[in-house]
Amino acid sequence: MDYVFAKIKGKAKKSIFKLLSDNSLFDIIKVDLKHCIPYSPDHNLDEDSWYKIENFTSKDFCLDYLKEQFDSKDFDELNKDQFNKISYIFSTQGDDFYFQKITSSLFIHKKMIVFGEVAEIEKSNNRLIINELPDAIFITKSNTIIFKSLATISAIFKGIDILYKEATNQEVDDFLKSPFINIKGGYGVDVVSKPNRKRIALVVNTLSTMSDEDKADMHNYINEYCEDKIKYDESSLQYEISTDDELKYLLYGIEQRFYTTPFSKEKRLANSVIAI
Repeated sequence: MDYVFAKIKGKAKKSIFKLLSDNSLFDIIKVDLKHCIPYSPDHNLDEDSWYKIENFTSKDFCLDYLKEQFDSKDFDELNKDQFNKISYIFSTQGDDFYFQKITSSLFIHKKMIVFGEVAEIEKSNNRLIINELPDAIFITKSNTIIFKSLATISAIFKGIDILYKEATNQEVDDFLKSPFINIKGGYGVDVVSKPNRKRIALVVNTLSTMSDEDKADMHNYINEYCEDKIKYDESSLQYEISTDDELKYLLYGIEQRFYTTPFSKEKRLANSVIAI
């Protein structure tokens, strides 16, 4: 039997309650996990794709009840006065768990005209909108969770946003002090954007694995594609960075996001990458 449960806000000892019995929320979604993308903040999903995190129950941000034998009889019914405290809902559908984050915009408290056999007024009732697709699905047999947006499910799986790490102020400062960077015009740690902080977190790892020879080749590569985007001083071997946009192109260059098409010879920037 399928059930629907609700997680309510607050620090009460019991926070998961049964909302509906013998009901499911979503159409069954069949996904070939081989074609799902291991989560990376450097990748933008295609519309029909899903991210995945495998071996999910071993992660610190996995919910406790997913790590144990789940039994619907362990949960009380949700009271009417708790409806407006719901933070997320999930349905057990077969062996799997389908999740949806709940926000205030999903609650409807309006009088409506309903079109059935005839048009009629429906008095205002509390209604909760269910999205067409769940925000996440935990596939029990493969111990894998799939999802579309890490930002959305971070409200459900506390701590999962560690996978979308921003560089700290110290890490940003250290990077801006790299020998190949010359900061100009008052640009500095305090004005580096959040997207660039996330790119810096990735770039730090990339640079740590590069040989000195690769780093030298990196400058030739960046200059080939960004000559009109970033000023490079060949005598000091430094890039002059005075804006967030200049820093973005430098970071893209270090991550080797630029390429030339083999037939038309058009220079392009890859907005998203995945290793194949």
